[in-house]
Amino acid sequence: MKFGPVPLDDARGAILAHSVSYSGGRLRKGRVIEAADQEVLARAGITEVTVARLDPGDIGEDHAAERLARALVPDPELAGLRLGKAATGRVNIYAQDIGVVEVLVDRIDALNALHPMITVATVPKWQRVSSRNMVATVKIIAYGVPEAALDAACLAGQAGLRLRRVACNSACLIQTTVDAGENGDRGYSATKDRLDRMGVALSPNQVVAHEIDPLATALKQANADILLILTGSATSDALDVAPQALRAAGGEVTHFGMPVDPGNLLFFGHLQGKPVIGLPGCAKSPAMNGADWVLERLLCGVPVTSQDIAGMGVGGLLKEIPQRGRLRDA
Repeated sequence: MKFGPVPLDDARGAILAHSVSYSGGRLRKGRVIEAADQEVLARAGITEVTVARLDPGDIGEDHAAERLARALVPDPELAGLRLGKAATGRVNIYAQDIGVVEVLVDRIDALNALHPMITVATVPKWQRVSSRNMVATVKIIAYGVPEAALDAACLAGQAGLRLRRVACNSACLIQTTVDAGENGDRGYSATKDRLDRMGVALSPNQVVAHEIDPLATALKQANADILLILTGSATSDALDVAPQALRAAGGEVTHFGMPVDPGNLLFFGHLQGKPVIGLPGCAKSPAMNGADWVLERLLCGVPVTSQDIAGMGVGGLLKEIPQRGRLRDA
């Protein structure tokens, strides 16, 4: 692509790179200059304009953005995404439903490294979104790019985005108490809010004594797609009451602890094929904590491994929750 100032007489058919104002009007950048435009500008005394002119083998910005967006999301309906209309070299990509966004980071990084004028920006991997939320934007920075570079970018980013829709319909929260007067309302309310925004129904409030046997019994009797435990006393070890109750119910503890704060004291596992999350005490607050990252993925059928948890440390220092009993900097 050739870019720069040219005499007005030579500008026909080129793309206006800078908007031009004149008495009575304005020609906006991106417009393909026609004879009538030249006449208007000439009458205004303008003799030179800055333009872009595509070379043979170049693809215009809108066409290029649309092609790249369709490479990223070749089947929008299957991927749970919607492609916006190309304009000014941009195509926005939106979620069609509630879920988390799966981003194949290696593919996005690879296509962004191919040509400086070809770019894709996305939300963070596994970001929770709702219907109509934007999840990515494709932007061709210049007015055109070489078709060879565009082809390489389309290949590198092939099917690099999709929405993982919510796979669980129901959840059961079991809380434990060390104080007979504790009704669990605060924890239940915060948990219900988290599940409501994911479109998942929560069973009625259930509180049992902070002991292995009653908690194990409640877990065995729970009837929901995902089971949540919120203890009245923090889970401080993999052999503490809640993990042991899960084992006593016939389940398995997959992982304990996470490098995210607030949220360190989380554990998760499974019982009869259903995911089980031992929520940290900070889950009684509506503020973001590490449990949200695990809960949202599991609700959408995305497996979470110990390696996944280990990778959450960078960016895992979240906003402090004042309600915690012991603050970081106290």
